[in-house]
Amino acid sequence: MLKATGGYSMWNRRGFLKVIFSGSAVVAINPLVAFANNDQDKLLILHTNDIHCHLEAQPQSHPRNGGKGGLYRIAAYVKEMREKNPGLLLFDSGDFSQGTPYFNFFGNEVILKLMSEMQYDAATIGNHEFDNGLVRLADELQYASFPLISSNYDFSHTVLADKIIRNKVIERNNIRIGVYGLGVELEGLVDPSKYGRTAFFDPVEIALEQEEYLRKKEKCDFILCLSHLGYSYSNNKVSDIQIAQNTRYTNLILGGHTHTFLNEPVKEFNKENMPVLINQAGWAALQLGQLEIFFERKQKLFFDFSRNHSF
Repeated sequence: MLKATGGYSMWNRRGFLKVIFSGSAVVAINPLVAFANNDQDKLLILHTNDIHCHLEAQPQSHPRNGGKGGLYRIAAYVKEMREKNPGLLLFDSGDFSQGTPYFNFFGNEVILKLMSEMQYDAATIGNHEFDNGLVRLADELQYASFPLISSNYDFSHTVLADKIIRNKVIERNNIRIGVYGLGVELEGLVDPSKYGRTAFFDPVEIALEQEEYLRKKEKCDFILCLSHLGYSYSNNKVSDIQIAQNTRYTNLILGGHTHTFLNEPVKEFNKENMPVLINQAGWAALQLGQLEIFFERKQKLFFDFSRNHSF
């Protein structure tokens, strides 16, 4: 597992230069000058993916991660950070289901209750959320105090029709954040009897639709995609990299599915040649993604100090 790192983000480590990006320009600045200016707002974003019901640390006998990880540890850290930053945002990118006896005996009840206590702001749906079927999942959502967001799964003809939302707008620290969610293709991956009449739509097309709606209709300053597509592939399968490269307004992609451990977010460039951040935090609650996004209030430009934490 890759170790977490701290300090300045990947934009430019040398000479204390940071990159700020907006809808029209990229500007290198000295962050020390920026921090001297109080005319800023900050978002602290924490995120998980592919928890797979790993509430406790891995057993000491585990050959690679003995005694590491566990959502209980992450919960303690989130509580500590929330005391210092009451406005922090907490997201999950899917596959909180399946993987330990907690799921075998209790389904999603225990994990959703803990995530609710941790005050998640939203999560998206991974392929393993379908493992016990739609009826069971619909019933278990009573334990979630946060919404599940899925933009490219259409549940209109299922029991989840009124239980899953397509997007959400969150206002935090004077910043308007638009969130949408993308899931992996189910055919060939999930037993059809488990997802029933759920319809799958092309993630790139839906991303373009959602980001335009959130930017132009909802007037969001910052657009975030919760993705369970996977970080990247050797073939043409749609991934977070492709979403970043083919969109215009999406600023941040928080990924899952491929269990990718990153020290810090990766930068890609969109169709307007503007940078997009992509981050993923491994699996089994062994890592927590953390991003600090700073906004200059007048122009809504932003830059970040980012690092992922291992547990």
